[in-house]
Amino acid sequence: MDSSVGLTSIEAKALLAQYGPNSIDTATQNSKIRLLLRQFKSPIILILFAATIVSIFVGEITDGVIILAIIIPSGLLGFWQENRAGKTMQTLMRRVQVYVEVVRDGAEIKLPIMEIVVGDLVLLRIGDLVPADLRVVKAEGLMVDESTLTGESFPREKSVGDIDSTKPLGERASELFFGTHVVSGMGQGVVVKSGKNTEFGALSREVNSRDVTTGFERGITAFGKLLLYAMLGLLSALFIINILLNRPLLDSLLFSLALAVGITPQLLPVIISVSLATGARRMAEKQVLVKRLDAIEDFGIMTVLCTDKTGTITAGVVNLDGALDVNGSPNEEVLRLAYLNAKLQRGFANPLDAAIIESVGNKFADLPVLDEVPYDFERRRLSVLVKDSEPRIITKGAFKSVLDVCSQARSGSGLVNIIGMSQKLADQFEKLSAKGNRVLAVATKVLPGETKITSSNEAEMIFEGLLVFQDPPKVDAREAIQELESLGIELYLITGDSRLAAKSIALQVGLKAETVLTGVDLSKLDEKELTQRVKDCQVFAEVDPIQKERIILALRSGGATVGYFGDGINDAAALHAADVGISVDTAVDVAKNAASIVLLDKDLRVIAEGVRLGRRTFVNTMKYVRVGISAAFGNVVSMAIADVFLPFLPLLPTQILLLNFMTDFPAVSISADSVDPEAVEQPRAWDIESIRKFMILFGLLSSAFDIVTFLVLRLGFHASVTEFRSGWFVESTLTELTVMLVLRTKRPFWRSRPGKGLLISSAILASLTILLPFTAIGRVIGLSTLTAPILLILFVLICAYISLNEFAKRHWMH
Repeated sequence: MDSSVGLTSIEAKALLAQYGPNSIDTATQNSKIRLLLRQFKSPIILILFAATIVSIFVGEITDGVIILAIIIPSGLLGFWQENRAGKTMQTLMRRVQVYVEVVRDGAEIKLPIMEIVVGDLVLLRIGDLVPADLRVVKAEGLMVDESTLTGESFPREKSVGDIDSTKPLGERASELFFGTHVVSGMGQGVVVKSGKNTEFGALSREVNSRDVTTGFERGITAFGKLLLYAMLGLLSALFIINILLNRPLLDSLLFSLALAVGITPQLLPVIISVSLATGARRMAEKQVLVKRLDAIEDFGIMTVLCTDKTGTITAGVVNLDGALDVNGSPNEEVLRLAYLNAKLQRGFANPLDAAIIESVGNKFADLPVLDEVPYDFERRRLSVLVKDSEPRIITKGAFKSVLDVCSQARSGSGLVNIIGMSQKLADQFEKLSAKGNRVLAVATKVLPGETKITSSNEAEMIFEGLLVFQDPPKVDAREAIQELESLGIELYLITGDSRLAAKSIALQVGLKAETVLTGVDLSKLDEKELTQRVKDCQVFAEVDPIQKERIILALRSGGATVGYFGDGINDAAALHAADVGISVDTAVDVAKNAASIVLLDKDLRVIAEGVRLGRRTFVNTMKYVRVGISAAFGNVVSMAIADVFLPFLPLLPTQILLLNFMTDFPAVSISADSVDPEAVEQPRAWDIESIRKFMILFGLLSSAFDIVTFLVLRLGFHASVTEFRSGWFVESTLTELTVMLVLRTKRPFWRSRPGKGLLISSAILASLTILLPFTAIGRVIGLSTLTAPILLILFVLICAYISLNEFAKRHWMH
């Protein structure tokens, strides 16, 4: 195959079959088996399995089978829910595709990154993600950011040559690596490795060889483990006490293990994953795609949102309002030069060039293009060499960057020294910028006999004129910003535009713009000083990509949870630095790749709606965490007290496991629960101290009612062993079901309607719990029928329990 013309479709199809999709995903067909086995990997579950098998061998076959019949469906429930959540995320991720420009059958086409194969000829421009490991076959000022692979923050220049695999990655100038991105220039490369065979794929395999959980899940799991370790000490003591009381060894072990299963938040990671995946699906319906599940938490607790103005605060439809000479008059030649620069450059597609081309139409003829120096964020200009009457370089870029490379200006009387014109041009630039316009400059230089140019040719140029662009604020921009503020989110404007243009737009939409910090101002501040200054400034202008990142880090250092909304190559560093990076589906590849949330509509109102949905997901997750852990704590305290004073086990292991299994069903539906509007008005964060207090207060309250039930059954009704266990089983299950309905809201529970799933599942489980002692299944697991007086007193106790929880909630729940 000829690498200079790319592959044919037939060759590509064969290679795709040979090498597989271009993906670093190391998941295999065994991933579902791993997911299933993970549901049973808890040490307590494994010990319980072993003890159950022992009990079967010693003749306790019925009890052993019942225990297995409970813990196995519990694991299958977790597997089903987690597998379903995974499929949901896979479906959503397909909506954020990265496309790659390649040459196939001799033509330039765009393909999904997954379809790239070894041998493909890939075309790269500024902002593109390198889609595989490539050998460079063409490079024009090609600079690549390899920090994702090497950790090196400075871009590396790439050139044509042979691959030398003996060199370190950072020294391979003729090779491009998957996962890196182009920061300037253009190039072409032939794919030599794809997918898992790339250098980045090799690096990822080590990470993906372990089950990686999100930071949110790790925090919750850590709290669950903390609770578990505390409970294990108590359960060990219970086991020893049961042995000292001459109770059967196997029964004592199974009781302790079953109680451990009951108090351990086994489904906690599963329910969190399901809750977050459900939230992600709902957010997708509102044009918000979540790439990383724990970003939902970050989205919900965001206190600062940083954004550029184009398309978010402004309409995002840039129009060329004028092409002016140095005297401020409309000039056709300045317009023609701008058109040639915009139309002929290939390195950096952008809305400003699109506006120039659209405004000109077919007015001017194209010229042959000889060479190009692509745009980069240090020079802040772009040059093309065209074949006019003689070779001529046309440069377009930021006003000051173009003015600095000019020695003359073209006025009506001819060429004049730039020194005499500089102040006049600066005044004209400031006057136009103060109206909110984006203003660029155009310069030229004749280069006789030249066919190639570099940035060094951008010197001693002739200043030709100014280009004025308009992008007015959105009609609803002020209202959208106020909506974010009502959610506790402060908006910061960070732009590369001029100070005057940024200030004008900021004032029009209601931002505080008395102080505007520029890139020059930022360069004079150290990190500590910057952290202080960002507290008093909402508008930053004339900043480069590294300075954007510094602003984000300074805000985070000051205690803010920062979101950054960006879609350009210059936003990649800031997107990585933010707590939550937000981009749009039309963004450059590197911005979409860096973001954890991708919008299908570039609108601040979409972000506000996404924040509400994110907070709703977080609130529902916290409902399960707080209520589940407090119930677990209450259960173990109750069981511990009862076990010491009763001459028999208060509940059999099978009964404890069944109780735990039944109460898990409504918990799974908590992700779809309704949320009170006031619960999403302010940012909410994970607060272990608050959960600890909640656990102790409502856990002990639960224990108190358990003990009252214990006393009523033993002293009031003189209940037999099976009656006692039946009564306590019914009471414990019903109180767990009802407390979720009471404590899921800070309102009086009758003023906050639960979600249908939670309400219906709770009602069904409550009915089954009451009926179970009267069934054959109940008798198999050691339950017996309950008399009407016992059922009545249990009903009274549960009503009292609901009332006291409601009272405690009003006075102590924050």
